[in-house]
Amino acid sequence: MTLPYTLRLVCLCLASFFLVHAGLALAARCLAPTALRFAERLRAQSAARLLLSLRLFPAAVALAAVAGLCVPSYLSLEQEDGTEFVGFTCLAAALIGAAIWTISWARSLRAAVRSHRYVRQCRRDGSIWIADGTAPFLGIAGILRPKLIVSRSVADALDRDQLAAAIRHERAHQSSADNLKRLLVLLVPDAVPCLRVFGGVERAWLRFTEWAADDRAVSQDATCSLSLAEALVRVARLGAAAQASPLMSHFVAASDDISVRVERLLSPAIEPSTRKSGRMIAVSCALIVISAVGFAIAAPATLPSVHSLLERLMH
Repeated sequence: MTLPYTLRLVCLCLASFFLVHAGLALAARCLAPTALRFAERLRAQSAARLLLSLRLFPAAVALAAVAGLCVPSYLSLEQEDGTEFVGFTCLAAALIGAAIWTISWARSLRAAVRSHRYVRQCRRDGSIWIADGTAPFLGIAGILRPKLIVSRSVADALDRDQLAAAIRHERAHQSSADNLKRLLVLLVPDAVPCLRVFGGVERAWLRFTEWAADDRAVSQDATCSLSLAEALVRVARLGAAAQASPLMSHFVAASDDISVRVERLLSPAIEPSTRKSGRMIAVSCALIVISAVGFAIAAPATLPSVHSLLERLMH
């Protein structure tokens, strides 16, 4: 198929992203079991950071490679005159790249719409929003301006101390911008369409974010642990409500192992000595990637070499 200048650039960007992202996603997937084992040795907050970095790493590097290498090499070295033939391999890779981005954006938009609709059904009562439905819910909804929502059934089931502890847990999610991180995870495309190769990493990340919120809720008041544990049990007995949107944090989700959270609260473990390891690893990886891309762009022979690879991919 022959394509004009601009369409060739779009095609090469999508194809390059898919190929780089797929390779990095496969490598990250192979490292996932080791990362999960290492995360168990970290504080919950550090473990959550580590796993989130692992999940976002392939897409971040692939985007940096396309924006920092592919686009500049094409714009500076490709002839603008006429059309040029694009081979089947490049077209197929571009179509898959477009498909994975379309799927990720569609699920993100769908989750945002469902979250917005749920919030519109609630009514404001001071700093808290009340859900009058029968389904039990306590959580945070929204991205830029997260709102704390409590259903009437949950408010009636908890006493004052328990409700205060549960609210501190949700405020911890709010201050950590966990719903924004959920959106990033939804926006990051899969390696191939309709195949969640990072499902285990995402589930572990969600588990550690809940543990981290538990830890932050009781960090200022150790006596709050019992109240928070009791709140977990009481809300769990009400039944886990169906998830209205992946962009809403649930105090008790259907997939939660409540017994583990309660045990952590009643028998707090000693802080691991590697408390800053997760953050240091994430920062180190980011700096390495940024430095590598920067050196690659600065090297005189980089853009011609990248353009030669793009020509091979295109034909």
